[in-house]
Amino acid sequence: MHAIDVTQAQQHLSELIDQTLSGDEVVITKGGMPIIKLVDVSKHKKQRQFGTAKGLIKIADDFDGPLEDFKEYQ
Repeated sequence: MHAIDVTQAQQHLSELIDQTLSGDEVVITKGGMPIIKLVDVSKHKKQRQFGTAKGLIKIADDFDGPLEDFKEYQ
């Protein structure tokens, strides 16, 4: 993680962007307290594949049937 003060960040923004794109974490501070973290949003998240859990989940036939514990309330 690389921390830099906001006034220095203004002067070196293009360098900080390059560092972020190369995988480094850059935190901008103000008065010694972290206020902003630069994040690379160009990396795409892996797309979900529908149907990958097919056959792994079984639901009982009486799943939505009345429960024995609540018979007295019906």
